Amino acid sequence: MTALFDLRPAAPAPTPRAAGPRPSVIGLDMALVTSGVAGPGWTDTIRTGTRRAEDRLLHLVETTATFYRRADLVVIEGPSYGSALQRGHDEMAALRWMIRCDACRRGIPVAVVPPDSRTIYATGRARWKDEVGHKLTAQQVKGLVRTAVQDTYGVPCEGPGRYDQADAYVLVAMGLDWLGYPLADLPPTHRRALDGVAWPELPAVAR
Repeated sequence: MTALFDLRPAAPAPTPRAAGPRPSVIGLDMALVTSGVAGPGWTDTIRTGTRRAEDRLLHLVETTATFYRRADLVVIEGPSYGSALQRGHDEMAALRWMIRCDACRRGIPVAVVPPDSRTIYATGRARWKDEVGHKLTAQQVKGLVRTAVQDTYGVPCEGPGRYDQADAYVLVAMGLDWLGYPLADLPPTHRRALDGVAWPELPAVAR
């Protein structure tokens, strides 16, 4: 498959469109085994190991909160409604809502980004085909997002959670762009993804 992104150093961050210091934004790509967490210039993963059920959910919420407890905005990836029902959907829904409720308790606004909007912001479109017209698999599209994060922002995402890290970083970039502090100059084909998100009220300093 022909590469869709040129490998090149990340461009300098554009001039902010908003005044004042840059808010703290944390991106979360949550999963039951490996979750991605990111902030400007960094990514991390959270792994659940052998934990299951309530123990796993509590571990994920408590560990994730150590990253966002002082954030001004949390941006979390929402459910993929087009996916077929499969084991774990009920637990994933609970996980997303537990994090949203915890952030609400702390006074931190949360934005929920549809998966397609995340992909559009990173690559310019939600659906991709190869050079002979075959639709790319979900895994291949995740690879495009990861490549875009490295090329656009200079942030390499490596290891078993590399795709989760990349997704989380795109969420951070979307949140900061919406607040007026873009991490990169992106064309309208990418930034149109911001219109597909139900953004919260403008954040105040979190408690």
